[in-house]
Amino acid sequence: MDVNERIKAVLAEHPMVLFMKGTPQFPMCGFSARAAHALTEAGAAFHAVNVLAEPEIRAALPHYANWPTFPQLFIQGELIGGCDIVEDLKASGELARMAHDVAGDNQV
Repeated sequence: MDVNERIKAVLAEHPMVLFMKGTPQFPMCGFSARAAHALTEAGAAFHAVNVLAEPEIRAALPHYANWPTFPQLFIQGELIGGCDIVEDLKASGELARMAHDVAGDNQV
């Protein structure tokens, strides 16, 4: 499976994905730490991908998403944005609503 197919598979499997440097528990850059913290505070259940442990994804994702930096948040396969956008969405209350909507979509 090529790297773009791997990215698509991750996005198809998880409704909310944060591609970040490090993990939510051990972020490896300040922007990734801030984005993961904002998601956690908003009550979002998200899947994190450590791009430092996945060099192919780290190299390919900026082209795939047309977004040059990390972290990158995707919801339902759609790019939402990076750290500043995630923090703005959290401050406005929109991130909590989006997280709730995603969780509601996945309840059986």
